[in-house]
Amino acid sequence: MTFNNKVITINVISVVANSCQRCAEHDFEMSIRINLDMELARKKMSLTELSQRVGVSMTNLSLLKTGKVKAIRFSTLEAICQALDCQPGDLLEHVLDQSQGDQR
Repeated sequence: MTFNNKVITINVISVVANSCQRCAEHDFEMSIRINLDMELARKKMSLTELSQRVGVSMTNLSLLKTGKVKAIRFSTLEAICQALDCQPGDLLEHVLDQSQGDQR
């Protein structure tokens, strides 16, 4: 997390599953998956409606939905969670790729 003028951003290691970085501590691939599309479907809400409710542009929500972002502000995450009546863990999923096995 970066603290800058009281704005907290989460630097997402990798959002797209096929562009992961190595995790030195665990010695396997890891990534963060964004499940915004699943939450939108559960709530039967369009991206347009979410954009209007949270005050975030369609472009930025689309980038978030497709996993093409490097960070998200807690204030944005909070607004999305309030609009979708969900928890941050419903939107963000930590996915470990252990296909190579634990080599410790």
